[in-house]
Amino acid sequence: MQIEIDNMMYDVIITKKVGTKNTYFRVKNDLKLYVSTNAFVSDRQVKKMIEENIDSISTMFAKQQKKKENNEGFYYLGKKYEIVSVIGKDITLGEQRVFVGKNANIEKWYQKQAKVLFQERLDYWYSVFDRKIPYPSLTIRKMTSRWGVCNSKLKKVTLNLELMKRDISCLDYVIVHELSHFKEMNHSDKFWKVVEANYPNYKRVRKIMKDY
Repeated sequence: MQIEIDNMMYDVIITKKVGTKNTYFRVKNDLKLYVSTNAFVSDRQVKKMIEENIDSISTMFAKQQKKKENNEGFYYLGKKYEIVSVIGKDITLGEQRVFVGKNANIEKWYQKQAKVLFQERLDYWYSVFDRKIPYPSLTIRKMTSRWGVCNSKLKKVTLNLELMKRDISCLDYVIVHELSHFKEMNHSDKFWKVVEANYPNYKRVRKIMKDY
């Protein structure tokens, strides 16, 4: 099945299960509409429900399209660079361009930069944090669904390598967010008060990060 939105055709992937009581719509980063519904719902009924919810589904596609555009190409600390291929394996940042060797490993390059920058920012925010918390170890890895993770038992903070592509305010917010979990291991009002006390502009940054 396909649907047309703004003169573009999109695939519809339907999953039917007996235990599913309601019908759910989700647009993923592959720009396909995923429909979860009950096993006894016909494709014709699904199509009708899509038509009845076309405005909200169109908004879902617009958001995912924006996320896709924000993740294509070469980004470094919030700035997009034009990629220029060169001989070799080095990566060099210019004013508007990044010169990438044909044999370069971009992810390893990001890891190298992140190892220094993430540790510097973690140390800074730990030094000014207004609550007494343990000093955490740092792990950096690429994650698909989280910007950061706090393990209070191991006294460890894990940061998403993808933060290297975003404005440094995003990195700072995520660090404060994870440090705050050492005081409140939840997302209660108490937790957000700790975040706000240490990073007053967190709501603005969170809104920006929804586009990634």
